[in-house]
Amino acid sequence: MILEGPLDVLEHASRIPAYGGKMGIDATKKWATEGFTREWPDDVVMAPEIRKLVDERWKEYGF
Repeated sequence: MILEGPLDVLEHASRIPAYGGKMGIDATKKWATEGFTREWPDDVVMAPEIRKLVDERWKEYGF
């Protein structure tokens, strides 16, 4: 969903003060009771060696 209109005045990313766009994405798995009967893919899981590498480099990333 993409909406355009008034924004909070503290939103400094907009080109026009207090006006801009917002985007919302629903990335949740749906239930059959919601009308979605297809299978949903498994969650993406990071390989342990990549997770270890990222954990070791947090300071380098500036976090």
